[in-house]
Amino acid sequence: MSDIFPEPAAFSLPTPVIPVSLLNRLARERLEAAFPLCWVAGEVSNLSHASSGHVYFSLKDGAAQVRCVMFRNRAQLLGWRLANGQHLEARVLVTLYEARGDFQLNVETARRAGVGTLYEQFVRLKDKLTAEGLFASDRKRALPPFPRRIGIVTSPQAAALRDVLSTLARRAGQIGIVLYPTPVQGDGAAPQIAASIRRAGERGECDLLIVCRGGGSIEDLWAFNDENVARAIHACPLPIVSGIGHETDVTIADFVADLRAPTPTAAAEIAAPERHALLCRLAQNHAALQRHFERQLKQREQQIDGLAHRLQPPAHYLAAQRARLQQWQRQLLAARQLARADADGKLRALTHRLSRSHPTVDGPRDQLTILATRLLNAADQARLARNASVERLAAGLSHLNPTAVLARGYGIVTDRHGQIIRDSHALEPRRQIAVFLHRGQAKARVLSISEEWETVLPIDRIASVRHRE
Repeated sequence: MSDIFPEPAAFSLPTPVIPVSLLNRLARERLEAAFPLCWVAGEVSNLSHASSGHVYFSLKDGAAQVRCVMFRNRAQLLGWRLANGQHLEARVLVTLYEARGDFQLNVETARRAGVGTLYEQFVRLKDKLTAEGLFASDRKRALPPFPRRIGIVTSPQAAALRDVLSTLARRAGQIGIVLYPTPVQGDGAAPQIAASIRRAGERGECDLLIVCRGGGSIEDLWAFNDENVARAIHACPLPIVSGIGHETDVTIADFVADLRAPTPTAAAEIAAPERHALLCRLAQNHAALQRHFERQLKQREQQIDGLAHRLQPPAHYLAAQRARLQQWQRQLLAARQLARADADGKLRALTHRLSRSHPTVDGPRDQLTILATRLLNAADQARLARNASVERLAAGLSHLNPTAVLARGYGIVTDRHGQIIRDSHALEPRRQIAVFLHRGQAKARVLSISEEWETVLPIDRIASVRHRE
């Protein structure tokens, strides 16, 4: 300002002339700098809603009035509609509308007169219940993942009820609904809300409870800031989801509830799982389980193939046992011959030592003869014992020989593919089979099938029939 209006003593030039726009701009800057954001109380008059979304009105009291404007972005966040005659408390920026030079207030937010008192009551109750632990996170209960029945505490005429019902029908039409009709606004609403919550808990017919209503002013939502309602929610045995007002509305009931939803529609979405998503998840789990079983089946088939490859026919097993027995026989014979050769060598050594010593008495010669006889007897006994052991092993091995079993009158039944048949259920009437006997084989057809033993024809008779053919 000193540059525009210099002191007369310092300059002899005339006072400069400034345009109106500059004057209004300087006045606006001085006003905004001199008055920070403040609260102003008054009565609404001359209200006008412009097509642009801006709201124009005047605030007045008994002695004066002032023009006000609430721009669209601020008016959308108000949550309720202004009307002439309302008493407001507005948080404003003092400014000047430069285009017309009008002194006005830019309204940032507004509340109805007396809301400050309600807010103080809200804060006091919130602090009290917080100290008692009603808002503690460790007491919050998890919602059931698949509820069968959901209870709703709200007014039957509320628009929020229609939103909740349509959302539940769209997401999970199989869930049952129980409505506890309750007024959610006005005098006496709070006791009835608390009574409905207690009644739902006592009846226990639902898996969870939704307490909801649409948006409104703090007075409209005040029933949900009642202490009795908060204690009823805390004492209710059912998990409770609160969907009260809009996203910016917060009540005491929201703090006490097990889960707060920003809107009634969001409360329904939280409470009910989407049926389509569950079906997709079930289909995915079914496909994963099927892939797992197929993988397990393929692994078992590979194991069976490996075991079948390792499984040898009885003839191969018998041949291996026979070769092992023959090897043991050779080892036994070699050991016997080695023992006898060793004994003969010792005898010759003793005879040589005796011949060199030229004994003069007959006693040592007799003793040597006795020792030689005992040695030969011992060798014979060892040979006999080993022969007996070999015979026992051969006899034990013969019991494992399938031909020995067949020699006792038994037979082996196979199908036309050579697969051994062990169960009568694997046979069918008139099916061709083959019977392997001790000598030869017989081809036959199945006449009948029975789970009991029947004596039809002895095995040796079957063999004779095969030989006659």
